[in-house]
Amino acid sequence: MTAQTDISGKEFDGFTVEIDATSMRGDIILDRGDYNTIVMGQRDQLRAAFEALDRDERVRVIVLRAVGKHFSSGGYIRGFLDASPEHVSKLADNVAAPARCEKPVIAANRGYCFGVGFEISLACDFRVASETVQYALPEQKLGQIPGSGGSARLQKIVGITRTKDIVMRSRRISAEQALAWGIATEVVPDGELEAATDALVAELVTFSPIAQRTAKKLLNQTEDATLSIAIELEGYCYSRLRQSDDFREGVEAFHEKRVPVFTGR
Repeated sequence: MTAQTDISGKEFDGFTVEIDATSMRGDIILDRGDYNTIVMGQRDQLRAAFEALDRDERVRVIVLRAVGKHFSSGGYIRGFLDASPEHVSKLADNVAAPARCEKPVIAANRGYCFGVGFEISLACDFRVASETVQYALPEQKLGQIPGSGGSARLQKIVGITRTKDIVMRSRRISAEQALAWGIATEVVPDGELEAATDALVAELVTFSPIAQRTAKKLLNQTEDATLSIAIELEGYCYSRLRQSDDFREGVEAFHEKRVPVFTGR
């Protein structure tokens, strides 16, 4: 890991960043009015924020959340007409920042989670959802399609039939349906969203950082692989972790019936 770069307290367009070194977490908090719309320039800044938190040695888990009753109603619509075709063709690269992070990334979703708000949540590893959440990719109503990886990521999760139903009909998905289809990791009452997110962070930081990084990278890279290749890569990663200090610590702690102290090496 490289030296930490503190971005907390800096001004960003439509969001803030907080780092809690004690809890080993870094939060990116959407904060733009009642619906937390995401403007074009904000996407570049969000990518940079994820990359900075991924480099920060104090942070073990990254959380993407929002102020207010809606996570995000999506992008600022008129901004698409002002952007060049070259610019909009690269939107998915910014939104994919959570997936590229080596660290676990949690999206805490409530209320409207539409368009790019849904797409960036799909790029996260975990989606903890309030029972008030509504997921949607409504671009068909604008004569468009999702442009930041939403339909592609969604199809990997729910399959082509359900993705066509969601995308081609601009259909909204309830929290209950999202959980049943594997879109949401967990659904909780609205008043418990923050506590559930905190609990997941607290759980994730107990594991070995190197094992977490390895698991995320392996799962992401083998998503499109054949079974035989995925098994071979899993074995290779297992063999590499076999040499780590954290694995030795985990084995010794297990036999000594104590809590392991992982260092990420």
